[in-house]
Amino acid sequence: METPSWVGRYFDAEHAAYAHQQLLASEALLLGRTTYEIFASSWPGLEDTEGDFAVRMNAMPKYVVSATLSSAEWKNTTVLGGGDPAAAVAEVRRRHAGDVLVYGSGRLADALLGAGLVDELKLWVHPVVVGAGRRLFRDGGTPSQWRLEEAVPFGSGGVVLDYRPQTPGTRGGGDPG
Repeated sequence: METPSWVGRYFDAEHAAYAHQQLLASEALLLGRTTYEIFASSWPGLEDTEGDFAVRMNAMPKYVVSATLSSAEWKNTTVLGGGDPAAAVAEVRRRHAGDVLVYGSGRLADALLGAGLVDELKLWVHPVVVGAGRRLFRDGGTPSQWRLEEAVPFGSGGVVLDYRPQTPGTRGGGDPG
């Protein structure tokens, strides 16, 4: 969940191709403030080295859920103030019928999961134990059941686990019982 300085050695051409396909299939990005600030400070200057992935990142509509950010400098970014994830998702869904991608944004992802607003969960697992860091799922969060839709292994030892809500249409809600 922290800024993953260790991930570079595992993020190879296979990972990049998968991430590229995922980004191209999405209509918009939804980010929390911290992830937005990290991305906004790097992606605008990466078009020459990262090619069409960076071009897409910079061109696509981006939405930031934040109670503290009042404006955004990164091209095509809208700040959804108030820090209300449910209202943010409703607004983004009103504007975009297709997939909305959330990168990182741990607190936002946790809030969306708790509100039952996630219809797909892709967990990128790398073969490393960091030993410390922030948790993705907070204690006391809303329990839910998920089914494994697909596991995508990579030569580096990493894997993307693609989960969907156990009960279709629940968007991550439901009794875990």
